[in-house]
Amino acid sequence: MNWPVDLQEPMSMPDPSFPIKVNFCGSREYGQVMFPHHWHRHMEFLYVESGEAMIECNAEPVHVRAGDLIVLNGNDLHQGTSLSNQLVYYALIADLQSLQSPSQDAVETRFITPMTQNRLLFRTHIRGDGELQRCMEDIIDEFRNRRVGHELSVKSYMYRLLTLLVRGYVADVSNWKHNENRMRNLERFTPILQHIEQCYADEMTIEQLAGMAGLSRFHFSRLFHELTGRTVTEYINRVRINRAEYLLINTGMTVSEVAMAAGYNDISYFSRTFKKYRDVAPSEIRELLM
Repeated sequence: MNWPVDLQEPMSMPDPSFPIKVNFCGSREYGQVMFPHHWHRHMEFLYVESGEAMIECNAEPVHVRAGDLIVLNGNDLHQGTSLSNQLVYYALIADLQSLQSPSQDAVETRFITPMTQNRLLFRTHIRGDGELQRCMEDIIDEFRNRRVGHELSVKSYMYRLLTLLVRGYVADVSNWKHNENRMRNLERFTPILQHIEQCYADEMTIEQLAGMAGLSRFHFSRLFHELTGRTVTEYINRVRINRAEYLLINTGMTVSEVAMAAGYNDISYFSRTFKKYRDVAPSEIRELLM
């Protein structure tokens, strides 16, 4: 698989000779986008220490809370939005090639190589597994304190983490051909998703977006729905409403100003759309949080 160079989140490692890292992350604002839609070949583990969030993985939303673990397989398309004013979470990112064996032993052939090739995938959302929680906390502690030999310790915990996932959380991998096709489509649609995220307030049509992908309107719409689980219009509205909700909660802008900033010229249509996606009118969202 040839990966596009214009990933939304370039993956760099503080120590290229040890491509495993932990990022301390957080949010102090309800509705804040934790990270926009992106994907990468590395595996990523999100461990929530406090607060709540909505993590979307391959168009499936997951409501997470303290103690939950999100497993993002390589190439998973993911996005996150804070649902708390005090969200704290850790992102463990690992290039599994660093765990490969120098020889083709059973660990290499049965587990690590299939993981790096996305033939062995894990469930996204894990809740209530004390062993996995302790393993994640031990890895976080090793990176926090960086005692002598922390690399040895982290690597051993990574094997333990993957062992627990293999024993209890393997996803259905029977449809590998479909997954390969999805990866090819994801490469092709990455610039389209980036364009929508960055230019949500601009007027955009399906024909325009299809032209960017070099596809007919029909073919583009079908592939877009397969990839995101939404129609193009639904996806654009979701991005705009997410932004509108953030502005309503965190700024003093009027509803009309927020509507314009989010790409809606018709205030009535904005209000109807907002209520459809949030079950409350935009004028009421501030009152609910007081």
